[in-house]
Amino acid sequence: MSASLMRRACAAALLLTSALAPAVAAAAQPGDSHRPLERAAHARLLGEKIVPYKLDFQGTTVGGFSGVDRNPCTGEYVFISDDRSYLQPARFYTAELDVDAGGVRSVDFTGTHPFRRPDGSVYPSPSAADGKAVDPEEIRVDPRSCHYWWAQEGDRPKTADAPVIQPSVQFASPAGDYLGQLRLPPNYEITMQERGPRRNQAIEAITFGSGGRVVTSAIEGPLLQDGPVPDLRHGALVRVTQQNRGGRVLGQFAYPIEKIFAESDPDSPWGPDTGVPSLLAFPDDPDRYLVLERTWVAGAGYKIRLYDATTRGATDVQSMDSLAGQSVVPMRKQLVADFDTLGLSTVDNTEGMTWGPVLPSGERSLILVSDDNFDKDAVTQIVALAIR
Repeated sequence: MSASLMRRACAAALLLTSALAPAVAAAAQPGDSHRPLERAAHARLLGEKIVPYKLDFQGTTVGGFSGVDRNPCTGEYVFISDDRSYLQPARFYTAELDVDAGGVRSVDFTGTHPFRRPDGSVYPSPSAADGKAVDPEEIRVDPRSCHYWWAQEGDRPKTADAPVIQPSVQFASPAGDYLGQLRLPPNYEITMQERGPRRNQAIEAITFGSGGRVVTSAIEGPLLQDGPVPDLRHGALVRVTQQNRGGRVLGQFAYPIEKIFAESDPDSPWGPDTGVPSLLAFPDDPDRYLVLERTWVAGAGYKIRLYDATTRGATDVQSMDSLAGQSVVPMRKQLVADFDTLGLSTVDNTEGMTWGPVLPSGERSLILVSDDNFDKDAVTQIVALAIR
């Protein structure tokens, strides 16, 4: 779950030296990378629709939507719920969305299926005796087969005696049957030696590019060895990895996330939460992505920002064990939309996005969804933007 930023500067100006920061967090400074991209996208609001709280559908509780994609084979949309099998087994939903230049006309759910483990069983609640925790966060439809690829964060336990659950990207049939999984980069592995993804900050974002030949994923927050999380003064770098369908790493890059936008309520027990919950490849450019950044601050609420980013010219960091103190050229990025300025009814925990239909204007629609965490004070909000 997490947050926001943007980036650009010529290679010489973007080389970050050890003197700039004891950890790579200092590499993510706005002045380093906010030079415009050559043809950055622009966004405008088409409309939104709120799904009723805890809507009952086929005996399941609708909510917790942390990812969405459009199925090119059916025209339907698929939403992944991040219910870790507490309410019902980990699952996804299909739906028909009526989206046009006038906004989101309707949302009609058409089906739901649980994800199944290799033995055919559903994921039990983490409290079950034989339960294995699963944390579904992102779903994409394979443009070649229309099977589902879904990412889950696993679990870095709070105590040494609890099991480590590794993050994964799995393949599933349209009915949720297990079909295999993608081999992930070694530095995506959770270890108990204070390396790898932080707790609840592993894989939240995957996307297909180059007609399905390239799979790109992003870690939500900085790896433990890459430096501290963002604070009020500094941003941070998170790893974005391009792989082929067999799992071979084609390149890994450092994406700069923004510093925290406001001070936390001093009476809150919760610290800020920020990172990259979703990214989306541009159909016509294998090195270009829309990147969603989400930040929550106690007392200030959510800050959701959308960026146009590119790996072109960025340092390939796959061989760097740690980014802390290293000289790297991060991905360049430029702000596309700050949700506070769109005119939405509310800005909530937006975590998923996908391309929608092309509009009569020639613009491409972008569909985004928020995760209500099954909380009555939050919303499942489906937003449509026009991107040009």
